[in-house]
Amino acid sequence: MIKMAKRLTIYFICGAGLGSSLACQMTAEDVLRAKGFDERLEHDSISSVSGIHADIIVSAENFATQFDKFQLDPSIKLVFLHNIVDKGEIEEKLIPVIEELQ
Repeated sequence: MIKMAKRLTIYFICGAGLGSSLACQMTAEDVLRAKGFDERLEHDSISSVSGIHADIIVSAENFATQFDKFQLDPSIKLVFLHNIVDKGEIEEKLIPVIEELQ
């Protein structure tokens, strides 16, 4: 019997939920496809974080302290990036978290 990997939900978060979160999501999509991952990718604003149901949240480092004010489910993994469109950094930081959760 083949064990199917869980399809994870990954949210990309920025200030307004439009520009940088979408750019990061698109870059991550390229990285994930190249590595053979097919996860659910979404993007949203920092103000929506408390209502998000995700396995992983990805955001820029400058938003890290803002996540402290939300009471997130402790099972949600947070990944913070210095450069949100750097494929190398996304691969280095996000892929291990995905592999851990699958």
